Amino acid sequence: MTAQALQFAEGYVAEDIVVQTARTLAREVGLIAVAPGAGAALRLLAAAGSARAVVEIGTGTGVSGVWLLRGMRPDGVLTTIDVENEHQRIAKRIFTEAGFAPSRTRIITGRALDVLPRLADGVYDMVFVDADAAEYGACVDAAGRLLRPGGILALNGALAGGRIGDPAARDLETVTIREVVKAVRESDDWISALLPTGEGLLTAIRR
Repeated sequence: MTAQALQFAEGYVAEDIVVQTARTLAREVGLIAVAPGAGAALRLLAAAGSARAVVEIGTGTGVSGVWLLRGMRPDGVLTTIDVENEHQRIAKRIFTEAGFAPSRTRIITGRALDVLPRLADGVYDMVFVDADAAEYGACVDAAGRLLRPGGILALNGALAGGRIGDPAARDLETVTIREVVKAVRESDDWISALLPTGEGLLTAIRR
């Protein structure tokens, strides 16, 4: 795959001014939002699963949240978790500018591993993880509990900055992500695929 082809694929679904604004704001506060291609994939997955209840771990400034909401059912609710209240304030404004009523989002400020145990078992259609790589394993375990059978897991950053396939890359983040990707692939609880879009999107269906 050439760089030109990859660039075309990433821009295949254009982002509107709302998502572009959210992306700019993310850069201003030092965040890396999901790539456009990954956002389009999230919208597709949410739509394919006819998602009504979605958990997002890592609100950021609302880039991925808008993509998810645009794929969800019109009555769907996005539960989005982030430790940074200021980022969530921005995301809340972005959701409004994108045309979503406040009732479409449940914004929870807090550390994901503290919040996730309070969410109900087996009632969510999709879980999207875009958080600290050190917490990916715990987040995947939580997703296994939260998702209904047939529910969708999506995990951003699964290519570890391009290092995932390099056996010489032994830094903690790469090793952690490599172990999570391998565990999902080898688990009987998941049907998985690794999509090479953006920073890598690990996707899996809960059996």
